[in-house]
Amino acid sequence: MGPLGKFVLSLDRVCAFLSGISILVLTSIAAGNMLMRMVYKPIHGSYELIGFFGATSVGLALGYSQIRKDHIVVTIITERFSEKAKRILDRISYFLSTIFFLICGWQTFMWGFKLLKAGELSETLKIIYYPFVFLLSFGFFVLALTLIFDFINTFQRK
Repeated sequence: MGPLGKFVLSLDRVCAFLSGISILVLTSIAAGNMLMRMVYKPIHGSYELIGFFGATSVGLALGYSQIRKDHIVVTIITERFSEKAKRILDRISYFLSTIFFLICGWQTFMWGFKLLKAGELSETLKIIYYPFVFLLSFGFFVLALTLIFDFINTFQRK
């Protein structure tokens, strides 16, 4: 693994760590909300916060999931193909996926920038939420970088 591979792996690990923190916060809010509902009244805006942290946790975990190949792959047809054909299909898949997630990251970033510029606040808690949108955008860009790394690797493996 070269310097690009080490950089991508390190970036994916940092994002996965931040995703884990986001899941801990999300879980704490959900558990606290259930407890408070039984004792007094639910936490105001918990649904909103759980949505923000849920999007953040998923978005930041995308690259790490790709590196580990933790996604679903249907191989009913492709398992019968030759290794060369599989490699070509992988290249096409990685290339198209990279383009798709670059567009997703760019459009999500533009949305976050629009929210920042407009000074938009969340409905219930009236907090700024563009940082969550920017984190989601960052997760898409990290996934695209990971897919580029996987694409390059299809030319190096035998």
